[in-house]
Amino acid sequence: MKNGNEGISFFQRYLSVWVLLCMLTGVLIGHFIPWVPDALGKLQLSGISIPIAVLIWVMIYPMMMKVDFQSVKQIGKNPKGLFVTWITNWLIKPFSMYAIAYLFLFVIFRPWLAPDMATEYLAGAVLLGAAPCTAMVFVWSTLTNGNPAYTVVQVATNDLIILAAFVPIVKFLLGISNVSVPYSTLFISVILFVVIPLFGGVLTRVTVVRNKGMEYFKNEFVSKFDNATTIGLLLTLIIIFSSQAEVILSNPLHIVLIAVPLIIQTFLIFFIAYGAAKLIGLPFDIAAPAGMIGASNFFELAVAVAIALFGTASAAALATTVGVLTEVPVMLTLVKIANKTKDSFR
Repeated sequence: MKNGNEGISFFQRYLSVWVLLCMLTGVLIGHFIPWVPDALGKLQLSGISIPIAVLIWVMIYPMMMKVDFQSVKQIGKNPKGLFVTWITNWLIKPFSMYAIAYLFLFVIFRPWLAPDMATEYLAGAVLLGAAPCTAMVFVWSTLTNGNPAYTVVQVATNDLIILAAFVPIVKFLLGISNVSVPYSTLFISVILFVVIPLFGGVLTRVTVVRNKGMEYFKNEFVSKFDNATTIGLLLTLIIIFSSQAEVILSNPLHIVLIAVPLIIQTFLIFFIAYGAAKLIGLPFDIAAPAGMIGASNFFELAVAVAIALFGTASAAALATTVGVLTEVPVMLTLVKIANKTKDSFR
């Protein structure tokens, strides 16, 4: 059996450490060299940060190359795992995220948060909740020895659903939060951060396979981009936290306040999907990735949209970034839980 750590890069294995170091680096840069985030903040096009956009493409593009949409044709052979994923991700997760975040930010943590700050934090949480994971889930699936082919189908179908569902769900949930969100900005964000890298990844895959063959693509070409997603993420964190430096230093408690509902949501969604998969008799190698893809978030997209809507230095952008900080250690915990309960599956 393949070892769970096999194929996991040095960066991915110690991702929590790298995330913390990059957050610290960003805060130090923002505090002691403030002209750096100021200069980067001026590089915008239609309100979207150009440096962040480039780095998000670096993050997403390698993942999109790995998605084989031909595998979607195999859905009919074993659709139950996909139904678990779809129902959890699109009918439960966005709304449970909204409810949990609202409860904590506006009720439980009300003494420590001003209403306008809580509203932006809620917006960031909604963006995370409406974007199920399409990149790091490959890492979590590998760590649980998940079925790689089925994981690809889960990711591929979620990518397709995001194209249609992300904008209306976000618009609805932010609308009831009294946050004004122009459809144009959401559509531009989805086009920039999903459609373009998806098209580029598929085009690259088809071109390389046609010219060099599938074996070359899987064994040599894709491996050249192994660390691109992680490096792009880490550089993005440095930029975001440099712009958020003074907010963080003046309100360190807010990081904890944001993290609490995000962590609770992550555990809740995992156990809903993982438990449902067990109840309907799915094998472990399908159940574990089904739980992981719902619990984890497409934080690249959430961060990008938060920056496009509210700005790099906004509270919403900070909330989505805290999502990155909490996700890695929490997901590693869920990986351990899944592996320890593996024997309970048939």
